[in-house]
Amino acid sequence: MRLIFLGPPGAGKGTQAARIVAKHGIPQLSTGDMLRAAVAAGTPIGVKAKAVMDAGGLVSDEIVIGIVADRIEEADAKRGFILDGFPRTLAQAEALDTMLASKGLKLDTVLELKVDQSKLVDRIVRRAAEARAAGQPVRKDDDPEVFKTRLEAYNRDTAVVAPYYAARGQVVDIDGMKPIDEVTAAIEKALGAN
Repeated sequence: MRLIFLGPPGAGKGTQAARIVAKHGIPQLSTGDMLRAAVAAGTPIGVKAKAVMDAGGLVSDEIVIGIVADRIEEADAKRGFILDGFPRTLAQAEALDTMLASKGLKLDTVLELKVDQSKLVDRIVRRAAEARAAGQPVRKDDDPEVFKTRLEAYNRDTAVVAPYYAARGQVVDIDGMKPIDEVTAAIEKALGAN
């Protein structure tokens, strides 16, 4: 089961990915986590990434794809994986397809959490308040102004990825505004159909 989660920040991708991980035993792959791990491990691609980051640059799509390619070779990803927050651009989506094809793999499903973006700020403010009330740290990106900037970046750069996969018949739309358990049930239904 090789999946991609798409949707704007605050749509619930992380929450739903964690549930899939728990139920299906496949890893959720975050490019940020993979990048830090590759740098820490000193892998060849991690060394390249470290040099770029140390120079203050953005890691290229080629390096990110290399890190994903290395990570999906690990034992825990043999049965599948969830890509959350990647691909972020059309170029990354195309490079991911090429890399997977070179390994004889393909994506099974692209799940897009559809949400009312005008209500996302309220969701983020509520999430921050719940974290404070529970004595947990509040995520830096749960600041409404930071969140609005992230949402603008998503709409500018990443929203084009869904039509790319939709043209291939791979996207399943999920209503991300429903209660969490209903979203999970809709995702499980979509996964059962594939």
